Amino acid sequence: MATRVETIENPTGWTDCPGFSCAATACDIRGTDKERLDLALLSGTGKLTAAGVFTTNDVCAAPVHLCREFLAVHSDRIGGIVVNSGNANACTGPGGMEDARAMAEVSTGACGVEGPFLVCSTGRIGRRLPMDKVLRGIRDAAGQLSTEPAAGRAAATAILTSDTRAKMATVRIHHGNKTFTVSGFAKGAGMIEPNMATMLAFLATDLEVSSDTLANVLRQATNRTFNRISIDGDMSTNDTVLLVANGASATLVDADASLLEAFASAVEQVCFVLADKIVADGEKITKVVELYVEGARDEISADKVARAIANSLLVKSSWYGSDPNWGRLLDAAGYARIGLIEDRVDCFYDDCPVLLAGVAQDENLALWKQIVQRRRFSIRLNLNLGDASVRLLTTDLSEAYVNFNKSE
Repeated sequence: MATRVETIENPTGWTDCPGFSCAATACDIRGTDKERLDLALLSGTGKLTAAGVFTTNDVCAAPVHLCREFLAVHSDRIGGIVVNSGNANACTGPGGMEDARAMAEVSTGACGVEGPFLVCSTGRIGRRLPMDKVLRGIRDAAGQLSTEPAAGRAAATAILTSDTRAKMATVRIHHGNKTFTVSGFAKGAGMIEPNMATMLAFLATDLEVSSDTLANVLRQATNRTFNRISIDGDMSTNDTVLLVANGASATLVDADASLLEAFASAVEQVCFVLADKIVADGEKITKVVELYVEGARDEISADKVARAIANSLLVKSSWYGSDPNWGRLLDAAGYARIGLIEDRVDCFYDDCPVLLAGVAQDENLALWKQIVQRRRFSIRLNLNLGDASVRLLTTDLSEAYVNFNKSE
């Protein structure tokens, strides 16, 4: 049976997927803008199965703890998702956990469903939520749930913090004479470094998927996408990626190997697009760099080298200054300490040779300088030690980032 995966243009996020609805409202959670959308309610028809991947930070926000608790017991009967921006509900003690539970309970009641609502928050750390505003907003949103594209765009806007634009992606799976959907939206612009990043992402599919398969597919996709980005090297307290299946298509993924493969590919593609949009919207960046480390002995080694380069302040500063300083790249690769052999290393800016067998190709200097002035370029480092490779998406670092983050 022929199967094809297609990324669509002009996605609207959650509402692109049949059987899912959402709503967004303005609660004035920040206390500074009564008109700004800052709460979204995500729902779906039928039995909702869910899986999640979360921050590995020892300091986790209350919603992360609550999502883990619910998914451990109720992954095959989730009621929906409620998410707010403007306040992270992190480092808020027992009271913060009570607030997260209240958000879940009120969402379940207002939407008239049986399963518990997963809760996500993003924003400033260390402050309690204005719960009177939040709970009132949840009830208002429950009365506005819609499958219209405008509702999807509004939900994608409501979760933003320092982002400058909404981030949405949708993929269609054409399998025989049937079409299935994986769609999603995300936020993230600062404190971006796996595992995972200061990011939230919500994916939906109309396929029927067991909770175990859903978890495995999401984990694999996250490792290859959201866990391969870095803007500033900071890990957050609230990072969450959720994947929800409603089975509206009445087609079980687990029973069809080729469909399962296509589904996994579609989920990864949605995550890939959203991860790319997160990095491209990095706080006060001027350049996006696609970093490829090839020829490593194993993937762990390739990943270490990529992260050493991507998180080097000296390297990031040189990119910002449009300086093709390959010496900083090689230095960072060396302190990853994976047994790099200098006279085997090849390096390219886009397709232009920088190093060949550890020897600088200085005759290409003028072209190097042109390449690193671009808004987006690639760096490929071949260690020539093995067959493993890694792709990591990263950015430069500007003084505007420092000024932006010196106070909130």
